[in-house]
Amino acid sequence: MENGKIKKTAMPRRKAPARPKSLYSQDELREMFRRFSIQRPEPKGELEHVNPFTLVVAVALSAQATDAGVNKATRALFKVADTPEKMLALGEETVREYIKTIGLYRNKAKNVIALSQMLIDRFGSEVPRTREELVMLPGVGRKTANVVLSMAFGQATMAVDTHIFRIANRLRLAPGKTPDEVEDKLIRLIPDEYLYHAHHWLILHGRYCCKARKPECERCVIADLCRAPEKTCDVPAALVELPAQVFGATP
Repeated sequence: MENGKIKKTAMPRRKAPARPKSLYSQDELREMFRRFSIQRPEPKGELEHVNPFTLVVAVALSAQATDAGVNKATRALFKVADTPEKMLALGEETVREYIKTIGLYRNKAKNVIALSQMLIDRFGSEVPRTREELVMLPGVGRKTANVVLSMAFGQATMAVDTHIFRIANRLRLAPGKTPDEVEDKLIRLIPDEYLYHAHHWLILHGRYCCKARKPECERCVIADLCRAPEKTCDVPAALVELPAQVFGATP
């Protein structure tokens, strides 16, 4: 991250097995993500942060919590602790007070202090740039690592959260029983030119359109392509660029 701007870096794809079976042709997949790219040319993650360290903390805190809830708790925290050293100086008890509105806050506060200590001791206070090193940090799993690699370091990754997992299965896009299985399929299915932003496009589509309880098919720009059995509309919504995101407004 340089001067507040993320420099995209090409992430060489591993040699993968053959393209997984899909109900969608390559042309249909390309068209699907082309539409998402017009709707949201520069999609953003909705967790507020000021640097890679605060991003790691925010994503780790977001497990079983909404982005809006995490943002509400971390705004004050990050004003006083935006480095591992400052976070460690606060101590676990004080961190706990800042984040007590978030679910599982006691264990999360313990992890925040522990990961801050590890960053100082093992990584020179710098957030590592590889998944293998990131998942060594307390409270950081594969999904958190993928978010950090994408948002902080511009790597094309697929962080499968509840929205992506739901959409991948509901649309029969990349059905899988686990997030890792869905991730593997999506990485191999999504056209290369759209992979960098695909993670955010799918999350935002799931959060604001293809909702968990009742998908709003009449607002969907891919309604004609969608293979979801429960869809209620075959006519795609008008393909226009959406207004800029308002962070933290909607869970």
